[in-house]
Amino acid sequence: MLDKIGIAKRIAKEVKDGYYVNLGIGIPTLVANYVRDDIEVEFQSENGVLGMGPFPYEGEEDADLINAGKQTITTLPGASFFDSSLSFSMIRGQHVDLTILGAMEVSEEGDIANWKIPGKMVKGMGGAMDLVASAQNIIVAMMHTNKAGESKLLKKCSLPLTGVGCVKKIVTNLAVLEVTEDGFKLLERAPGISVEDIKKATEGQLIVDGEIPEMVL
Repeated sequence: MLDKIGIAKRIAKEVKDGYYVNLGIGIPTLVANYVRDDIEVEFQSENGVLGMGPFPYEGEEDADLINAGKQTITTLPGASFFDSSLSFSMIRGQHVDLTILGAMEVSEEGDIANWKIPGKMVKGMGGAMDLVASAQNIIVAMMHTNKAGESKLLKKCSLPLTGVGCVKKIVTNLAVLEVTEDGFKLLERAPGISVEDIKKATEGQLIVDGEIPEMVL
């Protein structure tokens, strides 16, 4: 089974040379720490940064350099800063190659719910609304089940939706899955996790085709 860092490491393998990538709040922000050194990637944050680097070491934080989740960040040589208007023009204009988001729920049809739990105060949907509406390639980083052990990969989302039919791939603490017309297709399983474990933890339609390899991080 993976922890949050393991999920981030596995997703980092999906990042290709030359990509422009937007990282959502939570587990996705960790991905920048694990991208291969031999490729060039530009990380974009919707609060107005292009060229984010890894998180700073303790004692080297700059309070003026933050990502959309208000975490302190570093920037790479050539990084640029701009206003929200230009940032969302990049997103809405589909100039971002890969979007990595967290989620509370994902449906077997690729719907995502990641912004609101009823009864809890939130400021709004934030940049995720634009990202899921515009992005062509969305990977979700999430835990497979909630704290009660209930599946978060569902037939239908129960929470308010952020986007419909937009998720392409999901990496959880148990598995890597692709969203297809027929449901969640199991691609890889986490170390020490069996296919049966994943079946039990998945409410939505799970497609198991042949031998399922174990993840390589």
